[in-house]
Amino acid sequence: MFKQAIIEFFRDDEGASGIEYALVAAMVALAIVAFVPQVRDAVTEIFTSIADTLSESVAE
Repeated sequence: MFKQAIIEFFRDDEGASGIEYALVAAMVALAIVAFVPQVRDAVTEIFTSIADTLSESVAE
């Protein structure tokens, strides 16, 4: 009974489509950030601000 449940768990592929959609969305977001300079600059500014804030809070 337990062996059958494990086999069915690994054969279940309903969640695969959600993972595939997430991977496609991540690739599209990466392409936008890589090839659109305004977006790239905005993302860089956001992460720089976060890094600065974190380094200031660690220094205190």
